[in-house]
Amino acid sequence: MDPLLRELMDDARALWPTIASILHVLGACAVTVHAILRKKEKKSAIAWIGLSWLSPIIGSIAYLVLGINRIERKAVSLGLLNVWDHDPSQELTSEDQRLIHHAKLEHQNFLGLVELGSQLTRKPLLLGNAITPLINGDAAYPEMLAAIDSAQVSITLNSYIFDSDRAGDQFLTALTNAQQRGIKVRVMIDGVGSRYSKPSMVGRLKKAGINVAEFLPSRAPWSMAFANLRNHRKILVVDGTIGFTGGTNIREGHCLNLQPDFPVACLHFKVQGPVVAELQEAFAIDWAFTTQETLVGPTWFPDLERHGKVVARGVPDGPDEDLNKINEIILGALSIAREHVRIVTPYFLPADSILDALAVTAMRGVTVEILLPSKNNIAIMNWAMVPQLQHLIKKGIHIYSSPAPFDHTKLFVVDHLWSLIGSTNWDARSMRLNFEYNLECYDATLARQLDTIIDQKLANATRITLDQIQHRPLPIKLRDGAAQLFAPYL
Repeated sequence: MDPLLRELMDDARALWPTIASILHVLGACAVTVHAILRKKEKKSAIAWIGLSWLSPIIGSIAYLVLGINRIERKAVSLGLLNVWDHDPSQELTSEDQRLIHHAKLEHQNFLGLVELGSQLTRKPLLLGNAITPLINGDAAYPEMLAAIDSAQVSITLNSYIFDSDRAGDQFLTALTNAQQRGIKVRVMIDGVGSRYSKPSMVGRLKKAGINVAEFLPSRAPWSMAFANLRNHRKILVVDGTIGFTGGTNIREGHCLNLQPDFPVACLHFKVQGPVVAELQEAFAIDWAFTTQETLVGPTWFPDLERHGKVVARGVPDGPDEDLNKINEIILGALSIAREHVRIVTPYFLPADSILDALAVTAMRGVTVEILLPSKNNIAIMNWAMVPQLQHLIKKGIHIYSSPAPFDHTKLFVVDHLWSLIGSTNWDARSMRLNFEYNLECYDATLARQLDTIIDQKLANATRITLDQIQHRPLPIKLRDGAAQLFAPYL
């Protein structure tokens, strides 16, 4: 080696510790300033600042890639805002007005929640919807496939995961047949969720001639800045008149009758009525954001008739202009509860504000029940959830663990009247990072159906006691406590 080159390399090696220290300090200082000014969650800010100082350079890089909400800053330039503003027309009959007046008198405590939803979404509650619970893929997939097979005009499908497996193949066949019949088909799969199986369903759909797009693909180095911002929504709309939404991805694990290697229980919903236009609107916004194609007109948004008695409203949530909507809806619902709160979620690491609200709700005399999986599909999530349960149990909250199969259901029911259904989990990822979609529903009949589903789950569940948590072995307590420190990243 040339002596001069060797000398330069030796000098560089000698200077590297100093350069690394300077980069570490500069990066950590930048993270500290940005987190203090931008992070609304105190726990998240502290965690990221600590990581940047304690993990030289790596911590700052992690924050650059995963900790900054770029969608919120770039929403306008990326075309996410105001792509479509579709308000279904709603003419109230004298009977409608009579029923509304009666409901206001009978359920006065819900009036504030109605107003909160209106303020957050800038959308009215829509009368005349039918919402049917579909348990697991065993019930949901046949209904969805039948709707696709009967499509006359258009199909839009958004799924976080769309696997190449026995379930995915059925949807691929149905969508291909629809495309060949001349139906306008648009399919969107999340850029991370599309890689859960090989070969990717994106390539297979393209090969079939279907118009498919990936939401924020993160394979290229320059796209890693968006790697933590996922589209977790599950929406299918056929002919603009029949919708499906909930927590069920397209994968054979949700079909228990197929006896998959990892069975997953879940809940999905068939939706008919005026609120279907809001499901379609959520898809249209995401589609325009991803492809720059705007879906307008009766092909996608036909006039909709009433189909039932559920009063409902779409509640989109995501790290853009919809940030914190679900968080605030949850806080509002807890604040007006008088009798009963029931929660089913696979992941339970909510913000401190929600934990405090749950505790206060129970202390007010409201029965609060939370159902969690006994064994999570993400081990560290399972560990991190345990330490916070002790405080909730002390406040009088009943917490249960459900046996296998892993329960992916997302449900929130208040006072046997109001329910929140959709894709959101009770954790920081769903409430701050992911794009989610939910429906808030006012209907006693639907609430009773959901209560029955929860009752059936509770019949096989085990109540978690304070004694169980307090008498965990010390190594387990340390493991769980350490895992909880990573809550902002989970």
